[in-house]
Amino acid sequence: MDAQQDQLQSWIGRSETVEDTVNPTPVVALTATLDHPATPVVAGTRLPPLWHWLYFLPMHRQSEIGEDGHARRGGFLPPVPLPRRMWAGGQFEFRSPIRVGDLVARTSTIDDVTTKEGRTGKLVFVKVRHEVRCNGATEPALVEFHDIVYREAQRPEDVAPSPQSAPTEAAWRRQIVPDDVLLFRYSALTFNGHRIHYDRRYVTQVEGYPGLIVHGPLIATLLMDLLRRQLPEADVESFRFKAVRPTFDLNAFHVNGQPQADGKTIHLWASDHEGWLTMDATAVLR
Repeated sequence: MDAQQDQLQSWIGRSETVEDTVNPTPVVALTATLDHPATPVVAGTRLPPLWHWLYFLPMHRQSEIGEDGHARRGGFLPPVPLPRRMWAGGQFEFRSPIRVGDLVARTSTIDDVTTKEGRTGKLVFVKVRHEVRCNGATEPALVEFHDIVYREAQRPEDVAPSPQSAPTEAAWRRQIVPDDVLLFRYSALTFNGHRIHYDRRYVTQVEGYPGLIVHGPLIATLLMDLLRRQLPEADVESFRFKAVRPTFDLNAFHVNGQPQADGKTIHLWASDHEGWLTMDATAVLR
């Protein structure tokens, strides 16, 4: 293991705690963004799964922002010297409700840092464990593992990995049009300055992608929203998702769902306009 890997691994175990209040305005705003009818949001309203991402937002000063729109490396997250950063996946345990009006605290810990060699060069995987507690409780209401991958810059000779066909049979299916406004509104709601989601010149000329990239968390939220539309009273116990292939704003895509025979497990996935799998996920109900 070289000195750089040693330095990155020295971040394992680092921790920080951020506090917030579950105010109603972000809930109203995401409700509108996901195209639901307006409904009253009062104290005690339960947050749908994954809507905790509307809180604990990164409030970095403008002078602390790097070229890609993220905060410069080396604060809480390790200073990975690779230019492209993506949200690779996540795992969630929903242990008890988070409600509007709650005083919440999120303790985040660097759980693991791994360096690998991939087909397109070096990859660094960072796993962060988040625990969200409500109103001073000892036990977390939510435990989340957040998987981040860092990649080298795009090279002309790079060959994209072979795409994977998405399942063709779905009990639930909804088309999503990822226009600039949807991506802007979600970036604004999550105070996400990452330029790959709104700056077409940057994402195409600097990072080498064909179009704006749809946020991984937005797609995951749309998958859970599909479940909520189909089973409004469902109580989700756990959820996991893996980003398989980038989704761009150039074409509509689909979110899909298929309940499994056990009556508790829901297979969820996103597919692009060509039928390739872009995100694979599983929800388990109580």
